[in-house]
Amino acid sequence: MDAKLPPLAAIVQMTSGIDPDANLRAIDRALGEAAKHGATIAFLPEMSLLLDRDRQRSAAHIAREADSPWPAALQDMTRRHGVWLHSGSMPLLSDDGSKRVNRSHVIAADGSIRARYDKIHMFDVDLPTGEKWTESAAYAGGEAIALVDTPIGRLGLSICYDLRFPELYRALVDGGAEVIAIPAAFTVPTGEAHWHTLVRARAIETGCHVIAAAQCGVHADGRATYGHSLAVDPWGIVLGEAAAKSGAGDQGFDLIAVEIDAAAVAKARQAIPLARSRTVRSIML
Repeated sequence: MDAKLPPLAAIVQMTSGIDPDANLRAIDRALGEAAKHGATIAFLPEMSLLLDRDRQRSAAHIAREADSPWPAALQDMTRRHGVWLHSGSMPLLSDDGSKRVNRSHVIAADGSIRARYDKIHMFDVDLPTGEKWTESAAYAGGEAIALVDTPIGRLGLSICYDLRFPELYRALVDGGAEVIAIPAAFTVPTGEAHWHTLVRARAIETGCHVIAAAQCGVHADGRATYGHSLAVDPWGIVLGEAAAKSGAGDQGFDLIAVEIDAAAVAKARQAIPLARSRTVRSIML
């Protein structure tokens, strides 16, 4: 009898726009394709449900989670297609309604929401290209890490700009993470400079698989994102990478499927035992 094969994870690259219904239709098609590939879980990019830098226009779609139709729509999809889902993220109102939150959901194949995570680090930057982003003007940062057991292992959650803060990933590993999700909508200049290096570094330094589903191409709100969705193993080897294009495929998405081998985590951590070697020393200069 053949040995049991490692589970498959589907990584969905999108060019999400300003119409949530169109984005939902693309996600539904993507989950159907993931199921056909035999994937047990699918990963969407950051802001998969709505990507719109016009805060006044987007306000009509954004509500508190209890009032938003989006989580229920995704729950229905996971039940119909029989796959787990990492939603990437979606914009919602905070419970007090004062600001928005950038929230991920992990939804089981039975439709139950198993975890939520609000992006902690806000993208407040002035890039050399002249691009200026002040995410904190509209969004409140989260205050807690999140981990959840899934069919591909214990999954630690993060979103996009979190990628630049290694202390978050150390906390996720200390919480037992074996796989880390980094859904993103990286700008083109920062993606060209840092995306591959940072994603691989997070995998190597944690001894985790990293799954980084990304937005790609030119979007309806006028922004451009870098693409290059990645799956990286705990040794830093790229298991799969989506092409960078001006936009997603004809179905509204591009999809790659990769095996997530739990044995690779133990192998990497045995070879370079970071947890055993780590120590805290005071250095007097």
